[in-house]
This record gives sequence, C-alpha cells and structure tokens, in this order.
Amino acid sequence: MYDKLIYEISKDGKVGYSLPKSDIKEYSLDDKFARKADLIMPEVSELDVIRHFTNLSKKNYGVDEGFYPLGSCTMKYNPKINDEMASLKKATSIHPLQPVEVSQGSLEIYHNVVKGLCEVTGMADFSLNPFAGAHGELIGLMIMKEYHLQRNDTKRTKVIVPDSAHGTNPASVTVCNMEAIEVKSNKDGRVNVEDLKSLLSDEVAGIMLTNPNTLGIFEKDILEIAKLVHECGGRLCYDGAN
Repeated sequence: MYDKLIYEISKDGKVGYSLPKSDIKEYSLDDKFARKADLIMPEVSELDVIRHFTNLSKKNYGVDEGFYPLGSCTMKYNPKINDEMASLKKATSIHPLQPVEVSQGSLEIYHNVVKGLCEVTGMADFSLNPFAGAHGELIGLMIMKEYHLQRNDTKRTKVIVPDSAHGTNPASVTVCNMEAIEVKSNKDGRVNVEDLKSLLSDEVAGIMLTNPNTLGIFEKDILEIAKLVHECGGRLCYDGAN
C-alpha cells in the first residue's frame, strides 16, 4: 500500500501524504452504532488538569526524588546536563548516513569520549555502538565469541550465567548462538563458587556477571571468580549497571 502514497505540499507549505482516491474505501456505520444525541464531554479547568497529571507523576519514584539501587544505569547516572547537551539541534539533526566529510564535529566528540574513557579506566579501547544494556550484552558476547574463534577454539560455546541474572543475559547468549549454563547462588544471593567450579571446562567461553548483581548485592568473590574462569580459558562479560 505504501508504494501508492502521494507526496503533497499544501498551499501553506505543509508536507503530507495521501492515498489515491481509487484506493480509499467507503464504509457505512450501522444505525445501531450511531449516536442519537450529542456527546457530552466533561469540562475541566486547566489548573485541575495540571494538578491531575502532576499527582500522577508523583506516584512513580524517580531519580529526582532520591536514590535507587537497581534499574536503568543510563537514567540513573546521567546528569541532567548530559540530556540537555544531547538534545541540542546540532546533535539531533545529524543523519546516520551523513557523509563523513560533514560529520567531523560528531566524530571528534566520539573520539574524545573514547579517549577519556580509556584514560579513566585503563582499557585499551571502547565501543560506542551499544545503545542499550541488552545491546551491550550482545556485543560483549560477540567479542568473547570472536576471541575464541580467532584462536581456533571452536568448542567453546557455553556461557555461564548466574541464576540471579536479568532475563536478557540468557536471551543474549541464545541470540549469539551459544548455550547458557546456569550457576547457582548461595543463600546470601551471591554466586556459589563451588557450583561454579563444577561447571568449568574447555567448552566454556566465559561468564556473564553483573556486579552488584541484579539483587543489588556486591559479588565479593569476584577476584576468585575471575581467576577460576580465566584459568579454564574463559573470558568475562562484566556489567556494573547496578
């Protein structure tokens, strides 16, 4: 249907689309559904409307009202000025397929952000491709998988995921065409190191671990966990969203 849309510009300069008249079907409403009298809509003052929606907004707990340990790291840690800068017209009016020659300003910003992150964290490089947490998980797993493939270690197809993990963890493993293996938690909600040891083998590509975990508890055995996974040849896909 969309290939039949007609591109139109009205006299006042407004742009719009319409279907050819031959494609527009007319429908008649059955009399039993027809309204017999005018619809009476309630009249509410502007003040009442504002108070209504303001009160509704207060029913949700937000970062402006206090701290919360779990949830979106993007919304939780980004200062308001970041949102303001990202909303500037020069940032929002750029097209994804815009030529590199006329995108030098944005590329310079990206370059400086990556350079700054590397200096702060000591990492060799950064990727700005992930647009969300699950997207970042997938890219981390793809890097992990490629690491093993470049070493011709094709049997490493298993990824260990804590039973406390967010549902996107095993989902991302599946999307990456690998197998999610669940590691149990202790009664305190942390990774059971003994159970982890029983899962390690030369088929393990790595472990996905959020710290603090999805329960909001810090994995205090992280150094031992990392050591065990590395010793069996696996890698860590590590997240600190909480």
